[in-house]
Amino acid sequence: MRKIIECVPNFSEGRDTSKIEQITAEVEKVPGVKLLDVASDAHHNRTVLTFVGGPESIKKASYNAIARAAEIIDMARHQGQHPRLGACDVCPFVPIQNVTMADCVTVANELAGEVGEKLRIPVFLYEEAARFPERKDLASIRAGQYEGLEAKLRDSRWKPDYGPATFNKKSGATVIGAREFLIAYNVYLSTTHKEIAHRIARIIRESGCMATADDRQRIRIPGIFRSVKAVGISLGESGVAEVSINLTNYRVAPMHFVFEKIKQLSQLGGASVLYSEIVGLIPKEAILETGRFYQPRARSDKKLIEAAVRNLGLDSPQGFNPRGKIIEYLIGAP
Repeated sequence: MRKIIECVPNFSEGRDTSKIEQITAEVEKVPGVKLLDVASDAHHNRTVLTFVGGPESIKKASYNAIARAAEIIDMARHQGQHPRLGACDVCPFVPIQNVTMADCVTVANELAGEVGEKLRIPVFLYEEAARFPERKDLASIRAGQYEGLEAKLRDSRWKPDYGPATFNKKSGATVIGAREFLIAYNVYLSTTHKEIAHRIARIIRESGCMATADDRQRIRIPGIFRSVKAVGISLGESGVAEVSINLTNYRVAPMHFVFEKIKQLSQLGGASVLYSEIVGLIPKEAILETGRFYQPRARSDKKLIEAAVRNLGLDSPQGFNPRGKIIEYLIGAP
């Protein structure tokens, strides 16, 4: 069996089609690499690419895309709803077939070294590639975002793992690492009030929220689900708010459990769930497990997928094409 690693870099450009096409072209021109998905969001001003390949080809395609992004994206001008740190905000590697997590950590370090040395961009390692416990979590590294990066780099505790400890005004910083499969999942609410979505996010996410105890001490109240990260976002003129979620381990926090809890919490806040959306790709087992939850008597993959799509509202408005969203179908795996 051939070695397959997935790469899912996030770029801070979701509006300029020409720039997005230039970045994707850098991926597509590398032999041995297959571009599976391009997901752009104008509100987030962010594009997520998903591509697969062997260790060497995936590293080359990733570097080329990051280099092109550094050339054409000016972070000093960037505005968007999604938290971000740089032109290529984050670049994770995921083991898919005949490779280990250790293989992905090696690729992450090699790429980080090239980006830091050749492009002069500060690079932080995260998740399984992290060298320090406080850098395992992406949110911790990204705290303060691009606007706070210059001050952060002056703090010796935040010396980059690779590249200069100096502020790159145009490109910001990049976070590179290795992790398990992550499902990027958005749930849309019938309200324009960001606070409702944000309150739900604080309740469901693992990190929970801060509160003041009776003795006036600030304490952290953990959220409902482990392996869930979430933020609330208002989409303004669209007339809806969004709970933007990362399911970092869908076996620990299945998509349907998270969706049903959001439905319940939104009703308590005087809103309702309109529909949901998977950004990028999803493992087949994750969508089948959701189908089994809603339609336990279904036996075929087709029926289970239909049940998941219908009950999660994935068929509105973008639609859900299994052949274009389930990673096993795209790479020809059974």
